[in-house]
Amino acid sequence: MTSEYPQPATDTSTSTAAPAPQPVAQPVVQPVGEPSPWPSSTAPVPAVPRAETAHDAAHDAAHGAADEAAPEAREGRAVQGQIELGPQNGPTGRPMPVFPVPAPLEQHGPARVISMCNQKGGVGKTTTTINLGAALAEYGRRVLLVDFDPQGALSAGLGINSHELDKTVYQLLMERGTDVREVIRETAVEGLDLLPANIDLSAAEVQLVGEVARESVLARALRPALDDYDVVLIDCQPSLGLLTVNALTASHGVLIPLECEFFALRGVALLVETIEKVQERLNPALEVDGILATMFDGRTLHSREVVNRVVDAFGDDVFHTVIGRTVKFPDATVAAEPITSYATNHPGAEAYRQLARELVARGDAA
Repeated sequence: MTSEYPQPATDTSTSTAAPAPQPVAQPVVQPVGEPSPWPSSTAPVPAVPRAETAHDAAHDAAHGAADEAAPEAREGRAVQGQIELGPQNGPTGRPMPVFPVPAPLEQHGPARVISMCNQKGGVGKTTTTINLGAALAEYGRRVLLVDFDPQGALSAGLGINSHELDKTVYQLLMERGTDVREVIRETAVEGLDLLPANIDLSAAEVQLVGEVARESVLARALRPALDDYDVVLIDCQPSLGLLTVNALTASHGVLIPLECEFFALRGVALLVETIEKVQERLNPALEVDGILATMFDGRTLHSREVVNRVVDAFGDDVFHTVIGRTVKFPDATVAAEPITSYATNHPGAEAYRQLARELVARGDAA
């Protein structure tokens, strides 16, 4: 996929100097009562041939890499600028970069739109939308969250009862003359706003079929608000229907939360195929910002194998940051708060802050 963001130049010169000794990995101390999000081994994942296309990579990840892959190496996402590498491998088996705190912005907007997309439910889309948005807001970014799931979980997770609202994203899509600014609601988090949804949105899937340019309705509706924000995060429903296609058409990038479980891995190929169709027919600028491993438990071989297989297939498209499994996420949801404010020093809160820093370092957020 082509990216409008510059990639760092690579040094192709050779050197005869002896390689520097590798630092010794130190054990990670995990707080009592919390499962460790880190793998038990810090040995790097052996390099394997990359698949030739994103769809092939997804297939290889789900079914195991083929013995003979395409000779061309697949280009992964590169981190912009000079990023310091940590002394040990991270949970993805690669050296963990130290992502700097983003510099304050001198001006805001226009926003970069990112869809949280995976047709499998329960993989952490809503949790990631809320907490990544809150983390970006902590770093001074103006963030708009779009609840694009008729279940309205994103709205509920921020303490907004969307069933009592006169205007939601449904009216924005289906009622001509509705201004997006009339629908946006402030949240308790400074710099974080919400475009709410409720069960009415389920009717839009059918009603949009008869619309002209039906795949671009959301893009047109959001356009007047983009100059007011730095990042827009869309929480997609767990399907690949017309609503999800609308979200992808309105987006600059896709972030794919992937539960560290084998059955979640199998659906990535279909999702990547849908993304590629949207790129070809509707939105050539769309790109995959990255794959985020969620619900990771480094104590289990299964979690580590899933992450290793995804890295083997997608390379640098996989975020270095992983989100560990913890009860604090559902606790924060019940409290209608992001984990960054509910348990501000918890490893889960720091994981989403790190994801925000990584997203900015990649050039995928302002």
